[in-house]
This record gives sequence, structure tokens and C-alpha cells, in this order.
Amino acid sequence: MSAPSPFDRGHTDDLMSFLAASPTPYHAVANAAERLEKAGFRQVAETDAWDATSGGKYVLRGGAIVAWYVPEGAAPHTPFRIVGAHTDSPNLRVKPRPDTGAQGWRQVAVEIYGGPLLNSWLDRDLGLAGRLSLRDGSTRLVNVDRPLLRVPQLAIHLDRSVNTDGLKLDKQRHMQPVWGLGDDVRDGDLIAFLEDTAGVPSGEVTGWDLMVHSVEPPAYLGRDRELVAGPRMDNLLSVHAGTAALAAVAGHGANLPYLPVLAAFDHEENGSQSDTGADGPLLGSVLERSVFTRGGSYEDRARAFAGTVCLSSDTGHAVHPNYAERHDPTHHPRVDGGPLLKVNVNNRYATDGSGRSVFAAACEKAGVPFQSFVSHNAMPCGTTIGPITAARHGIRTVDIGVAILSMHSARELCGAQDPFLLANALTAFLEG
Repeated sequence: MSAPSPFDRGHTDDLMSFLAASPTPYHAVANAAERLEKAGFRQVAETDAWDATSGGKYVLRGGAIVAWYVPEGAAPHTPFRIVGAHTDSPNLRVKPRPDTGAQGWRQVAVEIYGGPLLNSWLDRDLGLAGRLSLRDGSTRLVNVDRPLLRVPQLAIHLDRSVNTDGLKLDKQRHMQPVWGLGDDVRDGDLIAFLEDTAGVPSGEVTGWDLMVHSVEPPAYLGRDRELVAGPRMDNLLSVHAGTAALAAVAGHGANLPYLPVLAAFDHEENGSQSDTGADGPLLGSVLERSVFTRGGSYEDRARAFAGTVCLSSDTGHAVHPNYAERHDPTHHPRVDGGPLLKVNVNNRYATDGSGRSVFAAACEKAGVPFQSFVSHNAMPCGTTIGPITAARHGIRTVDIGVAILSMHSARELCGAQDPFLLANALTAFLEG
């Protein structure tokens, strides 16, 4: 693979479109699947018998997607090269009884998902999107991508100490958005509105997974437009890069030494313990079925897994100009400095020395610089799907990502070049 050009703004433009079109994990995997379909991939159902044909395939389950490419003549024991990521982001999610209100305001009852920066959701124009489950067992995506909701902040005149003592938000009392006026709050109003929006007959929606999103589109920022501001970069930035890399490899992958895989999971932000999370059986099931449908035995499965490597790609922390003391003094990752290699000796990240060598080789092949990230010793370190993937499947795993600011805000910030650099590094990794 030749070295990338200094900056391909087309890739970042496409990332911004992907972010805007993916307000929920369900929309994100649908958009990833659409891109893979254009690259020749086809969906396979988990309930069907799988065949041994070569080419690109993918499985959708809820807010997760696992896609893989089988080269012509691949042996059953051929190892995998996996890009792992997650589709979910911290946000506000609608409760089972959503219709509420007080003092002449109509509100929507929401629950806090993951660990969002709550203040970033205040006084922001919000839409509503997600998945509707219908009476016949089918599902329908819905996206109200216009100003519909708002979580209004208390005026400073009624909280004079807010700028001296800090903003204090109660998750139950202070985070319920308004969406209209009136004292006649009726159960079913919100769902009836969404049925009408989605073109679903009245009374057909019997379940829902709905969440709030900012309707402000992603945008270039800065004097030279060298930064990108947008929602859900943690971690749709990695999902988009992994999808682009897999599609690129499949386009010229007849003689690949590995089976390239994209595994984008849901529920990373609350522990990954679900049937669509990294701690669930989805990835292992897909990999094993791929081995067995190509005539493999348990011995072939063991050989394939032993030679497999996963890059767990998730955003990391760029050094903050106003809070540099919160970072390790000898590790100050910068935006547009290339992807991060994330290390923690207590296994909050899965990277070890051998994994570092794999990632360094991929970056060298792609002509991409990379940086190292470690947490400040006096502060707890976050984690990713990396250690879960390594422990659950016995797969060598390396934690990487792109450096951003404002992680877990409703609107995050990255360098405009880094997404392109990450995609190139992932492509070189999947090629082997």
C-alpha cells in the first residue's frame, strides 16, 4: 500500500455525513451495512444455514454488525484480522412511560445512558431517533432530525452561585427535556407522534428503543478548518474507519493471508454485557461458523484463533490545552498526530509489546505516524472492548484510537486529518 497523501478531506467529509446520518446504534449499523453492500458484501441471517462461498458477508443484530471477507480458497484454519469498535455513545434514552410534564410543560421522561457530560446536553436543540418494534415482530427505524426537545438550564438569576460553586445537576430532576405546552399529558402521545412520523399505523408500535441526539450537524472548525466538531465520535469515528478499511481490502483481497473482519458492538458505554455487546457471544459465534462452514474442525478453529489479532479501535484523550496537568507528563498526544497506541499495565487496555509491534508494522506500511497514550498515574484509566475481546476469545488484542477532546460530550472535537490516517492504518492491518 502506498503512503497516503497528507490529507484526504473526502474521507473526513464522508465521516461527517456518517455521523449526521447515525443518531443511534441502529442507524449506524444500517449505514455501515449500506456501504458494505456497495462494496459487494451480502447480509446473511443467523437463523439460516451458512455456506462456504468466498466474498464479503455480514450479520446484523440490533445495534451491532459483524462483517467479514473470505478470500478464494481460504483454508479453514486461516487466522482472522479484526477491527473492533462500538456503536453506542452516552446520551439520554426514553423511558417505558415517556409522557410526563409539570407546570404547564409537556416533557419526555428520559434515563441517563452511559456516562455523558450532562451539562453538554443543556440548552441544545435535540431530535429523537431509534428503533420501533411493531406488533408483527418487525422493527422500523425512526429519526426526527429537527429541533423537537430541549433540556432548559436554570437562569443565573435563580442560581447566583452557579459560576462560583459549579453547576450541580440531579439526573432525575434536572435532565427531563421539554417538547411542548399543556397540562393534558396523555399516555401514548409521544409514541403516536412517532408512529405518524415513521408511517406506521396507529397502535402498531408495542416496543421502542429511543434516544435523544443533537441536531446540530458536524462541522469543520478553526482558521484553516483543521478541526472537526461533531456528535458521537466516540466511537462512530472508528466504526466509519473500520467500514472503509474493510471495503477497501475486499476490493483487492483475492490473495489475503487473513480473513479481514469488522466487529462493531453495542453497549460498550455500560459494560458490554448484552447479546450485542463485546462480552456477548456474537463475535465468537460468527468466527466459529466461518471456520466450520469451510469444512473446519475444532482443531482448525483453535489454530485460526491462535493466529488472530484484533485492533480494538476507540477514541482516546488528546492533551487538553487548559488541563495539561491531568495528562501523563511524558505522554501528550496531539490531534492530527496520528492514531494512538493505548497502553495500561493493569490491563484496562489490552496492548502489550507484541501487539505494539503488529500496530507499528501496519502504520509503517501505511506511512502513518502513531502516538502512545497512558493515563496519569494518579487518575483512574478508562477501558474499552479490548480486554473483553482478549479474555473472552483468547485473541491477541491491541487497543488503539484517535485522539479527541470533549469525550462523552454531546459534541466532541478531533483533528480533520486523523480519521483518514486511522483508516489507512486499519487498511494496512487488515491486509496483513
